[in-house]
Amino acid sequence: MRIVTTACAALLGSAIAFAGDTVKPAEMNRADLDGKLFQHPDTEKTERNGHEVLDVTSLLSSDGKFASGMYRAGPSRWEIDEPYGVDEFMYFLEGSVTLTSADGSVQVIEAGEAVTIPKEWTGMWETEGYTKIWVIYSQDGSGL
Repeated sequence: MRIVTTACAALLGSAIAFAGDTVKPAEMNRADLDGKLFQHPDTEKTERNGHEVLDVTSLLSSDGKFASGMYRAGPSRWEIDEPYGVDEFMYFLEGSVTLTSADGSVQVIEAGEAVTIPKEWTGMWETEGYTKIWVIYSQDGSGL
């Protein structure tokens, strides 16, 4: 589960700002979108298929059901044979993804384009690598 604390928010700078009891909007500025956000110490770093994966949360809602952030991954191919599990909006900053739905229909999402994947989706996810902004809603808070 991705959690952004008040201390983390202060470090993120523009991502979330608290001033006393005031909650301010979570912003990802141009420098953040160019990759600076991945320099934050709370960035999750893992490895998949020999490539580094970076994931950072910029906002987790107070009820724990809605979150947003940025993600960067290298080449990968996943067969999603169980429902995706969350409703996720993605805006691709770099790279692309090819989504082949269970019925065989194919969608290619390129940098500068967006897609929303419903939690019930199944299919194939293929990419040579990408960076995206993600926004996830999960009714029970799982998968955030």
